[in-house]
Amino acid sequence: MTVRAAWLPPTGQTRADTRLAPLGAMAPEGELTTRAGVIAGGTPLAATGVGPMQVQISTGRAIVQGTAAQGAYPVVVTAPETLTVADGSPQYGRIDSAVIRVYDGQYDTTGQTTVTVEIVQGTPSATPTAPALPAASIRLWDITVPAGTSAGVGGLDWTRALADRRRYTAAYGGIIPRGWDLSVPGAYDGQYRDNTTTGLERWNASARTWLPYPYDSGWQPLTLAAGYGHPGHGMPAAWRRYGPIVMLRGRIGPTKSGTTIPNGATVLTLPVGIRPAGGKEFAWASPRDQSNKAPSICRVEIQPGGNVRTYEFVELPQWVSLDGVAYTAN
Repeated sequence: MTVRAAWLPPTGQTRADTRLAPLGAMAPEGELTTRAGVIAGGTPLAATGVGPMQVQISTGRAIVQGTAAQGAYPVVVTAPETLTVADGSPQYGRIDSAVIRVYDGQYDTTGQTTVTVEIVQGTPSATPTAPALPAASIRLWDITVPAGTSAGVGGLDWTRALADRRRYTAAYGGIIPRGWDLSVPGAYDGQYRDNTTTGLERWNASARTWLPYPYDSGWQPLTLAAGYGHPGHGMPAAWRRYGPIVMLRGRIGPTKSGTTIPNGATVLTLPVGIRPAGGKEFAWASPRDQSNKAPSICRVEIQPGGNVRTYEFVELPQWVSLDGVAYTAN
């Protein structure tokens, strides 16, 4: 056989079966389940039209998860498999799926113990959708079959008919390659995947979302204390977190025209998650004004609770700057 699954047949598993099929702990999806998918390397389980109504699935390896009681089946396709697509419906189009399917008579009612690459036929409809998968199977490709399609009228346009539906998996702790669907959630906090466009992403279990790694928040506005705002020059006050590093920028001044910032004023409170461990201090000096008056010099502290507070003034400033402030978040 050219499509084989290790640990499926009750007898007769060969040493070659064991060597070729993927083994070891794969990416988990639950306490007793494994993330099903294709094993990356080359162009595994690629689809190519080889006839008007025939498609060939190339060699490759995959993991197929059954129920939690069944476990996961390591599968290998050692020679290309050619599948025949049924003629199109006279009235409506449909979507078929090329799948890897495991039949295990100990857990299903098929009475078979085998694994196949096969076509699951969809239902003709004015708005066709891909068919639901049978148990213990993974979708590889969707095939759009327009109404009236057959070999006698030229068959399928394979450049338009095929849609890649391969989803990938990896060994436990490995980085999962991108598949066709980026909406698939992660399984545990700290799992990584490659989305191929912006780079690595890390699964945040509490937020149930994939975040860029290293995490980059982009510039986010800061909420200032009552009586303070943007003084009308420079950048508005904002923060950005890249991995563990927080950067601040912007200028803060009193909203009341012509006033200065008093000593000991709290101009804002940093949100939880971007506060420096143990606090931070920095010095700031305003430029000379048009009268060539000496610049205002002061110190600013970020307290452990997140308050940004001014102190130790030489001259009371009309605004303070956060530009260039960076630190490690707690």
